[in-house]
Parts: sequence; structure tokens; C-alpha cells
Amino acid sequence: MTQLRNVLGVCAVALFLGACANELTKNINVDSQVSADVDFATIKTYQWLASAQILNDPNGQWEPRGFDADAEIRFLINRELRNRGITEVEANPDVFVAYVAGIDMDAMDWEVDPKTKLQVLSNQPEGALAVVLLNTTNGDPVWGAIASDNVEGQQSADDARTRLDYAVTQMFRRLPSS
Repeated sequence: MTQLRNVLGVCAVALFLGACANELTKNINVDSQVSADVDFATIKTYQWLASAQILNDPNGQWEPRGFDADAEIRFLINRELRNRGITEVEANPDVFVAYVAGIDMDAMDWEVDPKTKLQVLSNQPEGALAVVLLNTTNGDPVWGAIASDNVEGQQSADDARTRLDYAVTQMFRRLPSS
């Protein structure tokens, strides 16, 4: 469990790294890491271990009304694992699945003021999603991916769904074949 807390802690720190976004998915940045010690052909089952959302969205700008980001993320991760022949089980899984999603609508970053050409601080909301597959024996991560981007405020449920779908799909493209 300590290993899981460490992994989720690292993911939480990484949640606030992002790239600028001008279109819905154009600048979503995805990165991943894989354990060299794991034969992914042996991974056939999974069980959910944990999920968390870290939201600093005091005005409700990010999550559209009636949109359940947690349910959508779990649906997308389940879909991607199923598409790779990895089945959810109630007991004795090959790996545990955990994710952390974070949004900080008050994030600040430097940008060049077009008028003065000087660096100035500006509000640049950021968000990220981290997914980790963990060894069921020792809790060590066997694969992890993170998608991050600046957040567009007041997005529609369809736009949020599109961005999450793209991010999760791109993340799992980096999962080695099972």
C-alpha cells in the first residue's frame, strides 16, 4: 500500500504539468513508462484499486453540468483494457488499476505580453489524468501513463467527453501488447 501511495503521489504531482491547447485535442500531451521486468503477454485480468479526482474548480467551470467525469474515465479505461483482451475480475487479478485526475482552474504560468513583450503571469488552468497498472504482489507499477493539457473553461459535455476519450485512447496506445 505504501508503494501505491507513492505512485499516486507522483501522479498527483504530475497532474499539473501541461501544454497549451488551442483546439480540443491538438495539444494534449501524453507520456508513459513501462517496467522492463514484466511480460505483458501474461496480463489477462485486472481489478480496480483506486481512483481520485483532485479538483480546484471553485466556479464549476471544468466539469459541465450533468457530466460525470469519474464515470466517463472508468468507462474509457475499461473499454481500452477490454480492447486489449484484459478482463475485469472480482478476485485474483494479474494487475490492479488506479487513476488520478486533476484540474486546477487557478493555475498560473508565464506568458509573453504581446504589447510589452515582457513575461507576465497569467491564469492558465491545467489538468491531467494519470493511469497506473500495479503489480498485485508488491504494488509496484508495471505501466503508467499521463495525459495533460491546459484546460478550456466552460466546455460542453461533448467536448469534455471528446478530450477524455482522446487522452485515454492515446495513453493506452502506449501499453505493450498483452
